[in-house]
Amino acid sequence: MTTVRRGSAAFAVAAVLAAATAPAALAAPSPSPSPSVALPSGLYGTGDPTYDGVWRQSLALLAQDTVGVVPAAKAVDLLAGQSCDGGGFPSYRADTSKPCDAKLPLDTNASAAAVQALAALGGRDAVVTRTTDWLKSVQNEDGGWGYNPGGASDANSTSVVVGALRAAGQDPAKVTSDGGRSPLDALLTFAQPCDAKEAGAFVYQPKTPGIVADSTAAAVLAASGQGLAATAGPAAPGAATACTDGKDLAAAARNGALYLSGALAKSGHLDTAPMPGADDSSPKPDFGNTADAVVALSAQGMSEQARTSLTWLQQNAAAWAKETGPAAYAQLVLAAHATGADPRAFGSTDLVAGLNATGPAPESAKDASPSPSEKDGEDEKKDDDSPLSTWWIVGVFFVAAVGIGFLFSGRRKNQL
Repeated sequence: MTTVRRGSAAFAVAAVLAAATAPAALAAPSPSPSPSVALPSGLYGTGDPTYDGVWRQSLALLAQDTVGVVPAAKAVDLLAGQSCDGGGFPSYRADTSKPCDAKLPLDTNASAAAVQALAALGGRDAVVTRTTDWLKSVQNEDGGWGYNPGGASDANSTSVVVGALRAAGQDPAKVTSDGGRSPLDALLTFAQPCDAKEAGAFVYQPKTPGIVADSTAAAVLAASGQGLAATAGPAAPGAATACTDGKDLAAAARNGALYLSGALAKSGHLDTAPMPGADDSSPKPDFGNTADAVVALSAQGMSEQARTSLTWLQQNAAAWAKETGPAAYAQLVLAAHATGADPRAFGSTDLVAGLNATGPAPESAKDASPSPSEKDGEDEKKDDDSPLSTWWIVGVFFVAAVGIGFLFSGRRKNQL
């Protein structure tokens, strides 16, 4: 997954920050508490789904599909049933027995992820079509999308919607605003020139400095013509090895991939950005963004650059996935899928068994049963399964920094 791309928990914290008096220093948020009410049996994860339920459900189902796991029907039903009558998805709604409240914030990231998952699984064409139509109806004039309808376009939201359009069989270049701008046009506005500080990167929003690893990985994936469940792209013979000025999306995608490759080169992984006032002398690895960067590099045909970081994830990411939950397992499965690695032998971890154990038993799956150690670990983990990892912590600071709290004014605190 995320993504801040797609990272619901980060947006929830950002909303709280926007509504309260700003503290002198922003501390890292603690994990969300386990919900006080019983969760539906078809849901993945045991943590509070308020801000990420649709996102983590979508990633889990999509990741299972890439490895041939047929998920439980009730898990797919739960995801499809989260949509509102108009087609948009909220971050999560607990009571699907009644229509969505008109004041319930709809979430373009959750909607786009759900489209990608349901399109891959098949049999939910009506929901896919209705949600895709809704996404097109809330497209901004610049061709992109914000996290919530009406918000300023950002690279992460625009990218995940581009993936949804492709999954639904539509050409993003032909999905244009009233002003004639497509999401591919919008993506180019996030790309940094070669003489910029973050040369070749994609910023979260145009002319907004800040953390770029997450937005770059998302935009490179979309600019490479792929979605969340990406596969390895062909290596381009004679491809540029340094940032090159160009106005086309292919050049921008290559520049973004080169930026990611450079950022990963030193240690094989990305680091979380320090919080204001925090000691940044010992940065912590950012597992989620590293996994996303691996997927983006592979989609660009840069398999050699992706391999070192994939190996690092295989050696180090198991504990993070076990602690964080279904979205983290799914991100690693998708990284394995993009690079051709075996997610059932990801270092010493069976990611597929770990993911399956976070939700209802699949209808069918090869080697689907979790190992005793993984099952024991799943039983012990009751505090939080939502993807509030360092990836989203990074998002909290960035979202607050760029001032998008207005999206949440007068509305329910919402996700990424």
